[in-house]
Amino acid sequence: MPRFTKTKGTLAATALGLALAGAAFADPVEDGLVIETDSGPVEIVTKTAPPAFLADTFDTIYSGWHFRDDSTRDLERDDFDNPAMVFVDRGLDKWNAAMGVNGESCASCHQGPESMAGLRAVMPRVDEHTGKLMIMEDYVNACVTERMGLEKWGVTSDNMKDMLSLISLQSRGMAVNVKIDGPAAPYWEHGKEIYYTRYGQLEMSCANCHEDNAGNMIRADHLSQGQINGFPTYRLKDSGMVTAQHRFVGCVRDTRAETFKAGSDDFKALELYVASRGNGLSVEGVSVRH
Repeated sequence: MPRFTKTKGTLAATALGLALAGAAFADPVEDGLVIETDSGPVEIVTKTAPPAFLADTFDTIYSGWHFRDDSTRDLERDDFDNPAMVFVDRGLDKWNAAMGVNGESCASCHQGPESMAGLRAVMPRVDEHTGKLMIMEDYVNACVTERMGLEKWGVTSDNMKDMLSLISLQSRGMAVNVKIDGPAAPYWEHGKEIYYTRYGQLEMSCANCHEDNAGNMIRADHLSQGQINGFPTYRLKDSGMVTAQHRFVGCVRDTRAETFKAGSDDFKALELYVASRGNGLSVEGVSVRH
C-alpha cells in the first residue's frame, strides 16, 4: 500500500484545502439517546470525557450519532424503526440453525445469544491462549471452522455481518472498555501509527478528517470523530450493514490508495486503536448512520 509520513506535503495540503473549500463548522447536536426496546428503555452514553491519551485532543468524545441529522438519529430511538434490527433477526436465525456438519449450532454450545453480553464492549482484544489480537470476526470464524467444520465466512460477508449484529446487540448500553496496555500495547501502537499516517494520492490520514476536521461540514457530510462504538451500523447510503473493518477499507480507498484487506493484521490493529478512542461511550448495539 502507498504509505506516507505524517509530514505535511504540498499535495496533501492542496487536496484537503479543496475538500474543505466552503466548509463550515457545526457543533455536534445537543441531544440524548434512549432506545425503546422490547425489554424497556436503554440509555446510551453518547458523549463523555475522553480517555487520558486524548485529553489534549478533545474536551469531549462524541458518538457519531451526534453528527447525523434529526431523521437519522430518530431511527435509532426505537427498535421498531431501526432497519438494522432486520439483520439482528437474521443473525438469530443463524444462531439457532443446525448448520454444522454434525448438526451443531451456536446455541448448542453457547445457549442463547445473551451469553455474549459484554463481549462487544471489550473487542478487539488479545486472546489469552494464542497471544494474537482478535476481532469479533476471528472468534466467529473459529467457531464456524473448528467447531462446525465449515468453510470460514468472509470478514465482510452477509453471514458475518448478521452474526456481528446479533452479538453486538447483547452489549448494548455497556461502556466500551478496550484494553490498550500489557499484551495489547504493541498492537495499539501499530494501530496508532496507521491512524496518523498519510496514505494514497491524496496523502490523507484518519486524523485529517476525524481529528483535525471533526465537526466540519464538507458538502452535506458532517465529519464526526470517527468513533466505532455504534458498529456494526446500518448505513443508509448502502442500504445495509457496515462493519468497522468494512468501513476502514472504504476510508482508505477514499484517499486513492491500495487498501489493507479487511481482517488483516494492520486493520485489526487500527480497530483496536480506534475502539480505544471511544472508551467510556456506550455500545449502541446496532446503530444507524448516513
